[in-house]
Amino acid sequence: MISIGIAEESGFAARSISTTGVGHRRVQRVDRQGGRTRPPSGIDAWSPGKEGRGTVTGRYSVQVRGVVQGVGFRPFVHGLAGRLGLTGSVRNSASDVLIDVEGDDRSLGRFFRRLSTDSPPLSRIDEIRREATTPRRDGVGTFVIEASERGGGDAMEFPPDVATCMDCLAELFDPDDRRHLHPFINCTSCGPRWTVIEAAPYDRASTTMARFAMCSACRAEYDDPRDRRFHAQPNCCPGCGPRLRWEGEGAGSGDPLDDAVAAFLAGRIGAVKGVGGYHLACDARARSAVEELRRRKMRDEKPMAILVADLDAASLWCEVSSDEAALLASPGRPIVLLRRRRDDDLAYGVAAGAPTLGVMLPYTPLHHLLIRGMGGSPLVLTSGNLADEPIAFDDEDARRRLTGIADFILSHDRPIAVRCDDSVSRIVAGGEVLLRRSRGHVPGSVRLPHDCPVPILALGGQQKAVFALAKGRRAVLSHHLGGLDDFASYRSFEAAVGHFERLFEIEPELMVRDLHPDYASNLYADRRGLPTLAVQHHHAHVASCMAENGLDGPVLGVAFDGSGLGPDGAIWGGEFLESTYEGFRRAAHLRYVPMPGGSRAIREPWRMALAHLEDAGEGPGLISSRVELEERGIVAAMLERRINSPLTSSAGRLFDAVAALAGLRQRVRHEGQAAMELEWASAELTVDDFYPFEVVGDSPLTIDTRPLISAVASDVRRDVEPGRIGRRFHTTMVEMIAEVCGRIRANRGLEVVALSGGVFMNSLLLDETIGRLEREGFVVHRHRRVPPNDGGLCLGQLAIAATTRAKGGGDVPGDTR
Repeated sequence: MISIGIAEESGFAARSISTTGVGHRRVQRVDRQGGRTRPPSGIDAWSPGKEGRGTVTGRYSVQVRGVVQGVGFRPFVHGLAGRLGLTGSVRNSASDVLIDVEGDDRSLGRFFRRLSTDSPPLSRIDEIRREATTPRRDGVGTFVIEASERGGGDAMEFPPDVATCMDCLAELFDPDDRRHLHPFINCTSCGPRWTVIEAAPYDRASTTMARFAMCSACRAEYDDPRDRRFHAQPNCCPGCGPRLRWEGEGAGSGDPLDDAVAAFLAGRIGAVKGVGGYHLACDARARSAVEELRRRKMRDEKPMAILVADLDAASLWCEVSSDEAALLASPGRPIVLLRRRRDDDLAYGVAAGAPTLGVMLPYTPLHHLLIRGMGGSPLVLTSGNLADEPIAFDDEDARRRLTGIADFILSHDRPIAVRCDDSVSRIVAGGEVLLRRSRGHVPGSVRLPHDCPVPILALGGQQKAVFALAKGRRAVLSHHLGGLDDFASYRSFEAAVGHFERLFEIEPELMVRDLHPDYASNLYADRRGLPTLAVQHHHAHVASCMAENGLDGPVLGVAFDGSGLGPDGAIWGGEFLESTYEGFRRAAHLRYVPMPGGSRAIREPWRMALAHLEDAGEGPGLISSRVELEERGIVAAMLERRINSPLTSSAGRLFDAVAALAGLRQRVRHEGQAAMELEWASAELTVDDFYPFEVVGDSPLTIDTRPLISAVASDVRRDVEPGRIGRRFHTTMVEMIAEVCGRIRANRGLEVVALSGGVFMNSLLLDETIGRLEREGFVVHRHRRVPPNDGGLCLGQLAIAATTRAKGGGDVPGDTR
């Protein structure tokens, strides 16, 4: 492989060259409003001889793959070729950008070099292929942008939705601009992309903007390669739509935006249509409005996010590091978890006393206009749904589901092609950890370690559902779909799979699923009737981390999460796996304890506390005053008789047990609440010691947690504060991981560690585990591009299935000891 990015500027041989992995070399800069800095507005007109033109000596047919449609790539190519005096054409195909370019050797060399180094900031070049063709040799002509091709070829890369750029913001608030205060302003460098696309290629006729006829001024911009709105598919202005609309009682001014701001300031709750769905919103400082929103939405204690005007505003309520500021202001505009300031004046119900707060900056013109109208007060912005239903994105569905929650609806007449919730991230150990991968990231692809021998659909898991499609070496992950426990969520999953298959033109011939037979995604697999492979849950977690980090194994995978079915029928979750894509060896795990009531123990952590106490010989007395005696007796009997008490090695359930013993949480209102509160209580403390534990047995090693539980029980009896118990426990888990990894390295020689699973969303655990293992000489890999929780399972499933099938395997092996 020869890299065009460093090729010499002259003397190209007449041969086919393929270049991969070009895009990652470009330097990205971040400005205050988010995003890498963009090329200057407009594109210089072609000026013959501007950089010198010699005798025509070469002509090439070029194929560019990656995120190269909807990001200004064609006008960039047009302008670059014009400045270099080259002739030919550029056009979109269904999946790529195709270039026919002709000129002298020196100019062609510059063209190919700058094609990779100077491409638009929102583009991502994955591969450039070029092949020499016969020159016309007349030296006459121009460089033109041709009409797009439709159909055929591989699935294209669609761009994600992008936050409003600085140029558009300047126009939005310029009273002399024709788009002054237009809530749908956008250009080639910003605006909705993924959520308006209905078919390939990405042209206006294939988007939900097709129904809005451009006025003459917008059409002139759209058709001019020198304009920054050249082929900006959502291009529009107040004269040609879309338009806001108000639904509900109490409109006064007749301007939907002004009425919405007035309603928020008066303490009312609204449903606001964004790019990927509806949000429920209210004034974040209005206590009664926040409490009423929680009551209506049936969201008792789970923290909600806030929308603030800019980075300065974010720093009023939270501590914001430079890395966090860059993430907040990035083009994807995720919700970022930040440390709260102690003196903030937000309503208590926004985050119910949590030390962290989900914060986002405006990412649409409508958000900018709303938050400016609030005069400095932030808005609660939470997903438009009831409890755990899918987010509403269809207008009629939103009216049906949200009218009883919201006092009014601020909507508009641009349809949303596909729902896409907000992404959620945090910074840990100097890098981003995605907790929910959705808007701003989807549908960006991940490169697989091996080619898929056939198109594959990976179904992911039951909670935090995300599926993935793969063809060749490209894996396209879906947006976050939530849990699949109710029928509405399942139907949303089903519809999303169909949309992705149609849009990317991938018809799967193989499906990959989890081992658990009762997952709704597996019922979907049964209904499709395609050949299916089953992959063990924690093997998929480790393979996901391997795939996104470009590892090919073997690695020592530390997979800590709540639950996943093991090949032995137990519920795994505290695993050390010696892993390759083709199989794994269970090298160590947490000691099995019963899980009384099965899934009910997830909702009632005191059950796991009782199970661990009984296992450690401590008796039930520590929780007798916190749980009804009769209920405790029933669970004790279940444990004694092993009734509905499957064995588990789960690290997540161990966190729950310690949180319950420390007195923090006996029952949870949302997933992971007990473990989160244990982390919160521990975060600001330091300790010099840790609880005892033992590592026993051989192949696999077993981590005996009974000494740990006995020591926690002793601290509880001595009335040690919950935060100190939690801090010692976190330190213990880090020591435990380090010791077990050290023993496995001594026996097996493994130096590379991959950390995965939902427990590693815990920033305290992840940060200190990485630091400790690196000090011990390990090479540590963690998730950055996909979540460590079940939202990343599908990538691991794909990597395992692709490798297994590519190497001639049949069923994916389990523990290959």
